[in-house]
Amino acid sequence: MPNNKQNVHRIQQGTHHDPFAILGWHQQAESVWVLRVFMPAAEQVSLATGAVFSRVKETDLFELRTAKRGDAHPELRWIAKASGATHSAISPYTFAPQIGELDLYLLGVGKHHDAWQVLGARTCVVDGVAGCQFAVWAPSVQRVSVIGDFNQWDGRACPMRSRGQSGVWELFIPGLQAGWGYKYEMLGRHGQLVTKADPYAQQTFMRPETASCIPAVSQHVWQDAHWLAQRAQFDWQHQPMSVYELHVGSWRRHADGRFYNWRELMQSLIPYLTELAYTHIELLPISEHPLDESWGYQVSGYFAPTARFGTPDEFRDFVDACHQAGLGVILDWVPAHFPKDDFALARFTGEPLYEHADPRRGEHQDWGTLIFDYGRNEVKNFLIANALFWIEEFHIDGLRVDAVASMLYLDYSRKTGEWAANQYGGRENLEAIAFLQELNSVVHGRFAGVLTMAEESTAWPMVSRPVDMGGLGFSMKWNMGWMNDNLSYIEADPVHRKYQHNQLTFSQIYAYTENFVLPLSHDEVVHLKGSMLDKMPGDYWQKFANLRLFYAWQYAHPGKKLLFMGSEFAQWNEWRDKAELDWTLCQFPVHQGVQRLVGDLNRLYRHHTALHQYDFESRGFSWVDCNDGEQSLLSLIRHSDTEQVLVVLNFTPVPRLDYRIGVPQAGRYTTLLNTDSEYYGGSNCGNAGELYTENTPWMGFAQSLILAVPPLAAVFLQRITE
Repeated sequence: MPNNKQNVHRIQQGTHHDPFAILGWHQQAESVWVLRVFMPAAEQVSLATGAVFSRVKETDLFELRTAKRGDAHPELRWIAKASGATHSAISPYTFAPQIGELDLYLLGVGKHHDAWQVLGARTCVVDGVAGCQFAVWAPSVQRVSVIGDFNQWDGRACPMRSRGQSGVWELFIPGLQAGWGYKYEMLGRHGQLVTKADPYAQQTFMRPETASCIPAVSQHVWQDAHWLAQRAQFDWQHQPMSVYELHVGSWRRHADGRFYNWRELMQSLIPYLTELAYTHIELLPISEHPLDESWGYQVSGYFAPTARFGTPDEFRDFVDACHQAGLGVILDWVPAHFPKDDFALARFTGEPLYEHADPRRGEHQDWGTLIFDYGRNEVKNFLIANALFWIEEFHIDGLRVDAVASMLYLDYSRKTGEWAANQYGGRENLEAIAFLQELNSVVHGRFAGVLTMAEESTAWPMVSRPVDMGGLGFSMKWNMGWMNDNLSYIEADPVHRKYQHNQLTFSQIYAYTENFVLPLSHDEVVHLKGSMLDKMPGDYWQKFANLRLFYAWQYAHPGKKLLFMGSEFAQWNEWRDKAELDWTLCQFPVHQGVQRLVGDLNRLYRHHTALHQYDFESRGFSWVDCNDGEQSLLSLIRHSDTEQVLVVLNFTPVPRLDYRIGVPQAGRYTTLLNTDSEYYGGSNCGNAGELYTENTPWMGFAQSLILAVPPLAAVFLQRITE
């Protein structure tokens, strides 16, 4: 019998797996209906019409017997034990299930790409009653409850409905409103009691609060239809892409240390980057995270923009404003690992669920974090749906996927005996590979023009090649080899550079095996590595000259561009995540000069098709002379269908005043940009006016030019066409 002592005891103790079998309306005989409610905080319960419930002896279960079933969702009046105050409510246990069988099936097979619309919390109206629908995936537990201030955080008060083998639990609670906090309390299969934030929560509270927040329905009205239409036709392989990498919490701070919010960033950041002619912003992770020092890379709320900078709608406002200003927005996304904080995903049901159960595959020893179980359908679904969530709900233009190398190798940063081989005895993580391929296939199939970029630091083949060719399917890959080789070169004293000349030229051996981004990222300016300026050798003048030269080399080299904030105005200090950038430096001409140069390099790169049309193809690049290591000079030509740009780079502090260089076409040449211009803080050495070719064969060309090549500088030149 549903009302026998054992069932009543289990309801009272919070151990019943099916509260709907006891609570709500039940017919006991042809003319006997009973309405049961369990209300631990209530002294007395009645209907709004006046009928009084009887308390089941020595319990908090109340019953009302009637000859026929009354209103489907009757209004209850109850008197609180603690205060004696009268409250009204509608029982959650009179409502039918809200999640359909198709949704449950798709979640189970890992193909519910809109899972955030089913799981988590969302305000809605059911049968004319306003409230909040909750749903969570928590298999193999005895009970799941929604807890919050609305029920005194008592897990017995609002146990959820089990949806069987799907592992999904759901409950519609009338009367709850946006902005209220909640968590889930679970009674595990071994009797362990676990309290967790919602994995699918779309809003959170400011740290150190760890509860999830019932989100408001978005009121944002998007104004970026034109941008999205253009994005769908974005020929990114042949268009310029210059990315400003940004840590939101330390770009600007208020005098009292408070973060800038999204609205304040709209007013300051967007005009700044527009003036510098960037095409995209890349935000270090902004999903909710408990620890500022993780920079967002240890995520606790994958579906919630962090509360540090404002509400979800304020983030929508920011993205919308970026799009209207012509700036794309890329998010740094972290599917490789998650932290062990006990309120979040770790051991979600008291046992491994989102992480792989085998610590040889489920734990990052270096980072103290846990690794997702990529072979589990629901976990894979969680991550793919999360990627789509940011694109769908916030109109994000791309995802930079963090730490891909750590996902691909089972022995990543592990010694012999610390890792388990795959089914074929190899070191490849087959489940992670399949996940990444599916992720990229789904993202690109659903959102034309949206980009995915892999931070992959090894020689894994075909990272940015299509899945149907055997690749991982990313749009682009960070070129860590170029970054490491070229930073090592530029940090060397110029007197030694002739012995390292191959570090400049080696990248052409592999430059077109992937679609590469050239990153000068946050990782290069932290942990005592020094700022970009501080890395440069030489005296004060030479440091700035070297930096200007290095940035010019990045723009001359094939590949899309990325630079971390603060590097564009030559910050002396390495990046500090707890303070804003050293903006006071921008009052000094030499720092202004570097800032101007970065803006002009972006404009040059965007305006001249030769510098971007064939970033990923060998036909867009040719050496004039890559062998002048003795003088540490490089000369090259960038090509497009309509033009050529000649670039000469001098990596020594010695000016080459009569330097002959071969050119493919006779005629007049003009300087497009000279990093040694006094406008950028240089010595103003260079070529005044126009240059004319001579009929002197040189370097395999029929024509040549005599140039003045400035010290520690790059010169971009182009033939003048009538």
